[in-house]
Amino acid sequence: MAHELSIGFVGNPNCGKTTLFNAYTGANLKVANWPGVTVEKKEGRFQYHDHEYKLVDLPGTYSLTSYTMEEQVSRQYILSDDVDVIIDVADASALERNLYLTLQLIELGKPVILALNMMDIVEKRGMEIDTHRLPEMLGIPVIPVSARRKTGLDILMHAASHHKDHREDMPLIHHHHSSAGIPEHGRSQTAQTRHSHHHHHHHHHQEYTMVYSDEIENKIDQLLEVLRDKYPSLRNPRWYAIKLLESDKEVLKQCPIDRPDILDRSYEQEIINQKYDFIDEIIQEVLVNKEKKEVFTDKIDNVLTNTWLGLPIFLGIMALVFFLTFTVGDWLKGFFEMGLDLFSGAVLSSLQAINTAPMLISLIVDGIITGVGGILTFLPNIFILFLALAFLEDSGYMSRVAYVMDGIMGKLGLSGRSFIPMILGFGCSVPAIMASRALENKRDRYKTMLITPFMSCSARLPIYVLFSEMFFPEKALLVAYSMYLLGLVVAVLSAFFMHLLDRKKTRENSLLIELPEYKAPSARTIAIYVWEKVKDYLTKAGTVIFIASILMWFLLNFGPSGYSADMSQTYGSLLGKWIVPFFAPIGLGYWQIVVALIAGISAKEVVVSSCAVLFGISNITSNAGMSAFMGTLSSIGFGALNAYALMTFSLLYIPCAATLATIKKETGSWGWTGLTALFQIAVAWVVTFLVYHIGLLIV
Repeated sequence: MAHELSIGFVGNPNCGKTTLFNAYTGANLKVANWPGVTVEKKEGRFQYHDHEYKLVDLPGTYSLTSYTMEEQVSRQYILSDDVDVIIDVADASALERNLYLTLQLIELGKPVILALNMMDIVEKRGMEIDTHRLPEMLGIPVIPVSARRKTGLDILMHAASHHKDHREDMPLIHHHHSSAGIPEHGRSQTAQTRHSHHHHHHHHHQEYTMVYSDEIENKIDQLLEVLRDKYPSLRNPRWYAIKLLESDKEVLKQCPIDRPDILDRSYEQEIINQKYDFIDEIIQEVLVNKEKKEVFTDKIDNVLTNTWLGLPIFLGIMALVFFLTFTVGDWLKGFFEMGLDLFSGAVLSSLQAINTAPMLISLIVDGIITGVGGILTFLPNIFILFLALAFLEDSGYMSRVAYVMDGIMGKLGLSGRSFIPMILGFGCSVPAIMASRALENKRDRYKTMLITPFMSCSARLPIYVLFSEMFFPEKALLVAYSMYLLGLVVAVLSAFFMHLLDRKKTRENSLLIELPEYKAPSARTIAIYVWEKVKDYLTKAGTVIFIASILMWFLLNFGPSGYSADMSQTYGSLLGKWIVPFFAPIGLGYWQIVVALIAGISAKEVVVSSCAVLFGISNITSNAGMSAFMGTLSSIGFGALNAYALMTFSLLYIPCAATLATIKKETGSWGWTGLTALFQIAVAWVVTFLVYHIGLLIV
């Protein structure tokens, strides 16, 4: 067994890096957090011939100038000794944008290999990339691969194992020699003649991929002397010199140099511009038929990201998603309910046949089957919601929404990037809270975490479906949709008020988001996404909701005097009645509803399963179950307005336990987690109070 080779996968977000990484490691990957930060670290093992490889999938990053946590992590890892070879995964269909990171990686002085992914898209557009010229200009191996079709994978690993030792001797044939009279790097002829007088510069073009203007090269040379003198152990002093010129905070801390004559200001902008000039030159030489780029995407974007139409279109698309969730979902739900009825009846009769104790029958039938079963019947609605979200995500539409929202979010002191976690919140708040890591500014992250749970997650859908179909049978769809809009409005208003209160109004970076090409969503990606979500939902039904249903049953069947068939003597009712005064002003002064809401903190779906157990209604989602439930509710004076208030409160109050745990993990602070919970209860109470009392005036 030869020495284990350590390979870091780096690339822009959405370049297919993770797909490529998964193609090598399959399921043998372990996910942990990077030491000290919440950014995920994926590692996998892979064997090729007799070599053992350790592959590390680094967070997606546009640049190594570290702003976000992701960029800092990637950069620290690449600079460390833990990585032997860097595989830079580039989206070949957006070569121009991806090469910026490539040039930065090459400057780090580690062996780099460029993996050109998504070559199939390039061919589809009738473009070609000259894969012989590109490595000459960059001085590194360039390997075309397709992560989706798994082509080129062997060649890429072969290149990695051979290239690890070739630090110096890759031929750089990317520069036209001065004698040829062609300007280098798009410089003017005169600059070039001048250039040849500084004879000490003369070999840079053979040595380095990226050569800057004379002014900057002179400064780099001066800094190199200082660095070699002061920090002789630096592996790659040229990179440090460039970073010092860019006034890079971390490098200034690591290698402080007191030379105001050289470091008279930040040259970051010039360095970036010159890199892009060189990229233009590369693109002109290696990309053939660039003009044929699809106009299709641009045409659609003219409409979808239009200033006036963007938002209405997004709301329209969400309305369509709802329409499908309700119509198709309810049709499928009918079949689930019939199955549940049969199952529940069969279990009941078989338990009675073997003379089971009534208490145990009650636990199994009224507690577990009623609770868990009531939730499982919503699976079709949830499935369709996730299918639609996966479709929008994979087609490239979701990043447009963030782009459209950037202007609105900017006025609220947040970036359009904050809207990405918020959209994810429509699915589930846990990944949405985790997605706030992509925000550069800590204040933005905390604000985003505070308002993301107001977005209506899929777990709240069963509450809306049940109550809107019971109390607003004609307008169920509109009522449920209004909840999603209300969540959005409350989130945006909360952000606005926080922005007004926030004295440090920072809004330094505008949104840099790439709008990926529209593409037909990949069936495999969608299937994996939906299956993951459905699996989460089922595990939740099997664990959290299962336990919550049993606890609920205990609370409602036992009291200070032991097992009791009279529910009003149980612990549940005592607890509910004690808290009722808090809920009475917002139209929810019923102890059963209060208990259901408290139980809902374990998982939002539990509100429905608890109602089923609390009001003793089996198969609560069937027509018979609903009319029985409605009768019971009407008899205690709970009407349509109360139902709307209940939905509003369920939408806005404390997020589920899993979300709270995630907020704690992301912020590392119990104080902030507690504050989030209190803030959300307060907002929920105030908004529900307004909804209920305005409703009373209208009705």
